[in-house]
Amino acid sequence: MRVVIIGTGIAGVSFAEKYRALSTDADITLVTRENDGYYSRPLLSRGFSKDGIEQSIILKTFDKLRAGGISVINGTEITAINRSDKTLAINGCGQEKSLPYDRLILAQGSAAFVPPPFRADSDLFFCLNSFADLKALRKFRQAFLNANKRPHWAIIGGGLIGCEVASDLAIAGDKVTLFHAMGSLMERQLVSDDSALLLRVLQASGVQVLLNQAVKGFAKQDEKVCVKTDVIGSFDALIVACGFKPNTALAEKAGLATGRGITVNPYLQTSDDAIYALGDVAELPDGKLYAFILPIRSQAFWLAEFLVGQEKNAWIPPVFTTKAKVHGFEAVHAYHL
Repeated sequence: MRVVIIGTGIAGVSFAEKYRALSTDADITLVTRENDGYYSRPLLSRGFSKDGIEQSIILKTFDKLRAGGISVINGTEITAINRSDKTLAINGCGQEKSLPYDRLILAQGSAAFVPPPFRADSDLFFCLNSFADLKALRKFRQAFLNANKRPHWAIIGGGLIGCEVASDLAIAGDKVTLFHAMGSLMERQLVSDDSALLLRVLQASGVQVLLNQAVKGFAKQDEKVCVKTDVIGSFDALIVACGFKPNTALAEKAGLATGRGITVNPYLQTSDDAIYALGDVAELPDGKLYAFILPIRSQAFWLAEFLVGQEKNAWIPPVFTTKAKVHGFEAVHAYHL
């Protein structure tokens, strides 16, 4: 059995390791554009206050995964899924041009969502969705620290990631202004009392929070970047943190059914019997995307057991909670999921 997994996040790696433990003779290959190894995405938003983050964020090197009997093709882009002959078209330095599979697992996660009005100005802002993004942000910031200065950041988006990053940069000593389109922070996850508490915690850490802000775009002015809104201000750098978008382009190109994510049945199977989807990218029949660690790991373990015949029942989401990694903040009430 040749099993190919696209993506080396928690979904792909958890599935590969579980499947290897259950099937010692399977041919398992992970394919990824990444080069840094298997890392903890939740730690990205602690990437400024945590010492040694560029080392501690790596959970396993690709060589360690290979030593565990899992092939890893890194620094590689899958350009097409050829469903008729069950092969993948590959674009990677020194790699074969085609990779066959018997079972294909789509676990490529999500990309940062950039609102359409911002896309023309993509060269003016950062996102924080990958380790490469974090390294770029840290490099930019380090130039200020080397000159005994502190950058002033504008963060666009007061959802989970925006609040976490604003908190971490402020705790690290930087000046931060947070723009949010709505009248309360993390309004999708928090009740109003907890949202108000979060606002007070961020403000106490030094974050300037601007609510009800209709950001229309950005502009470059000398060495500064301006945010186009009713509030006039210029900043050293911008971070757009407006949520995530599942990476569905490859599936769409292959003719797989998609909605918000890649559409799967209760057995995580796509509209092609040989292809499954896991994690952020998988849209379940209830229309939900389970973009949290516990359900993603649960999906990965369940699918490995299902494919070797140990599991017969459909995947059922586990009971789980989430938590914002904002320094000094503890929600009193349960999060909306």
